[in-house]
Amino acid sequence: MLTRYTAWANDRLFTALGQLPPGEVTAPRATSFGNMLRTLNHAYVVDMIWQAHLQGRPHGFTSRNTDGTPALAQLREQQQALDDWYILYADGLTGRLQSEVVHFRFVDGGEGAMTRGDMLLHVVNHKTFHRGYVADMMYQVPAKPPSMDLPVFLRDAAPDLS
Repeated sequence: MLTRYTAWANDRLFTALGQLPPGEVTAPRATSFGNMLRTLNHAYVVDMIWQAHLQGRPHGFTSRNTDGTPALAQLREQQQALDDWYILYADGLTGRLQSEVVHFRFVDGGEGAMTRGDMLLHVVNHKTFHRGYVADMMYQVPAKPPSMDLPVFLRDAAPDLS
């Protein structure tokens, strides 16, 4: 359910960002990643890193963001594909596999170990955190961000979850 929530919230946010005046998603903002698009790119890169950890393969990233940033439409397409992967992955995660501990290396080189279930929860929480950053930046446009709360998802998407 949480991976479906993430995909739903991402879709709502990308739709809203696509409706902003030209240049707003890349306009400089007082935030750690500099603008809305770079913030979403960071969240995507982190999703890719955790996907690699879950698959037991190297991720190849040396940073939690990339030097270049794709256009909004391209990033949206990439994020949707990755969201679909996380949904399928979570759907196939049995109780035993969910509790399996995976060892990995953090981007900074440190060692880590988490259960697969905890890794998925981190991906969902991390994405929620950064969508909140982008929502705050939308108010600076000024524009109203879409509602991306879990209860709204459960109300609006409940028939799709059965």
